[in-house]
Amino acid sequence: MRSAGGEGAGARPGGGAPPPSCPERGPAAMEPSGGARRERPKPREPAARLEKAKQKSAQQELKQRQRAEIYALNRVMTELEQQQFDSFCKQMQASGE
Repeated sequence: MRSAGGEGAGARPGGGAPPPSCPERGPAAMEPSGGARRERPKPREPAARLEKAKQKSAQQELKQRQRAEIYALNRVMTELEQQQFDSFCKQMQASGE
C-alpha cells in the first residue's frame, strides 16, 4: 500500500534527486519554458538592418571586383612571361648559330 504522506505516483522515495534519465533534471526544469535558456538580443531596428545589408553587399562587390582585377593581372603577367620566354629562346638560337 502507498502511504498518504506524498509518496504517490510522481514522488520519489527518500526525496533525493531525480535519476539521470528523468526529464526534470537540471536547471532547465525550473524554467517555465522547459528549454535551455538563451539570451536573445533585441530585434534590430530596420535602419540598422538595412545598413548591415548595404555593408555586406558593398563587401561582396569589392571582393568580386578584386577577383576580376587579379584574374586580369594574371593574364597580363602570363602574356608578358611568354613574350620574355620567346625573346630568350630567339637569343639562344642566335648565339648558337
